[in-house]
Amino acid sequence: MNYPVDTPMQLRAVLRALRQSRSLTQEQAGKLLGVNQRRAAKIESNPSVTGFAQISRLVSALGGRLVIEVRDDKADALKAAAGAKRRTQSKGDW
Repeated sequence: MNYPVDTPMQLRAVLRALRQSRSLTQEQAGKLLGVNQRRAAKIESNPSVTGFAQISRLVSALGGRLVIEVRDDKADALKAAAGAKRRTQSKGDW
């Protein structure tokens, strides 16, 4: 199942739901991550002040994975930019 996340509040809800779906306490989730219960609670309650590495480790420890999805309206612009960069690099213009 996928859970689109656009805001820290949504991430907070997803992290909590993912932990609870595994029937884990914050202490147990913290042990999976290598942190104490207090740190696990802070990560879950305020993910916006937590680094990406720790969020991704927590999601992975809870059986999830992070995916970046490009919306169709943005995909063409990204492809064009990537193509322009490749053409520039192939000419040796770094």
